[in-house]
Amino acid sequence: MTLHLPSAAQPFNIGTRGSPLALAQAYETRSRLMAAFDLPQDAFAICIIKVTGDAIQDRPLKEIGGKGLFTREIEEALLAGSIDIAVHSMKDMPVTQPDGLVLDTYLPREDVRDAFVSLHANALDALAEGAIVGTSSLRRRAQLLAKRSDLRVVEFRGNVQTRLQKLADGVADATFLAMAGLNRLEMRDVPRWAVSPDQMLPAVAQGAIGIERRISDARAATMLAAIHDHPTGQRLAAERSFLAHLDGSCETPIGGLAELDGANIRLRGEILRPDGRQVFADEAFGPIETGPAMGRSLAETLLAQAGPDFF
Repeated sequence: MTLHLPSAAQPFNIGTRGSPLALAQAYETRSRLMAAFDLPQDAFAICIIKVTGDAIQDRPLKEIGGKGLFTREIEEALLAGSIDIAVHSMKDMPVTQPDGLVLDTYLPREDVRDAFVSLHANALDALAEGAIVGTSSLRRRAQLLAKRSDLRVVEFRGNVQTRLQKLADGVADATFLAMAGLNRLEMRDVPRWAVSPDQMLPAVAQGAIGIERRISDARAATMLAAIHDHPTGQRLAAERSFLAHLDGSCETPIGGLAELDGANIRLRGEILRPDGRQVFADEAFGPIETGPAMGRSLAETLLAQAGPDFF
């Protein structure tokens, strides 16, 4: 097949949300494609698509439809052919894609850790008793309350800049953001401290950028294959299998992290009650190629520990 590369006259359309972080991820994707095929910047068009998840900021995600609210409109544009690919934060992605679409390209993974962000303390343990912590993540809420049941946790929706402004306005004493997002936005002046995964296991696929395409689009498949990062793909295959078997959604506090160790992979996972009163955690280790099966097995182990009524 002859690969017809994009040009300024017929650019390759990259779909994304409009937040500064989403745009940074789209720009990184564009830069990698430019380098891989020696193309100018004007051979690509960044197409901003408004999504419901960004439009509704005053309610928790579980009340308005879950993770799919960050992807639905973008995927509709992809299926309609108005964009060629869609760039996503993988931690926001449902474990299945609509018919006709495939998500099989990942860029090199950034820092997976959560960042503790506060103007008053440099660690969770340093917060005063009864301090207010803002987060929209059920996982972070449950993990926080499991460690500090005295804390008051409040809803904290919005992009990175919005949440930082809420801290400055005194809405909360602290919050948690993804280190990956702060790094991609080059926000080096933010008062943040990285939290070890041993203290707070990150969200499944945190720090990873995924690129979605139409299954039938051979050109997009060929172009994306040139920038796919295989180690990230191996890690996410295990993590997303774990999440899928738990039927994970934004209503379920779940943490998961896969790490490569030579020819092997270590997968850690945990499930929590929303109030943090129960935490079930375990891990598995084995050859990289067994990652998806390992994810399913680890999910079954935690479900057996938690019992049939846990969710």
